[in-house]
Amino acid sequence: MVMMGLERLLMTLKSKLRSLKMKKPYDKIEKSESMRIEIRSRKARKLIEKTLKKADSSKTKTTDLAF
Repeated sequence: MVMMGLERLLMTLKSKLRSLKMKKPYDKIEKSESMRIEIRSRKARKLIEKTLKKADSSKTKTTDLAF
């Protein structure tokens, strides 16, 4: 009986601690110019890779690239 009360108390304390930890706000990082350039270059590399993969496949026509 005492063990059940302690378990319930422990669970209540754990949930309260979790809720306190989750309330911490965080700062949103603004994207710098270098981050934007990096994102653009990644997208460009993916598009180039996709286009080359399409062009290299034997089933693809010349006009059916990944544009």
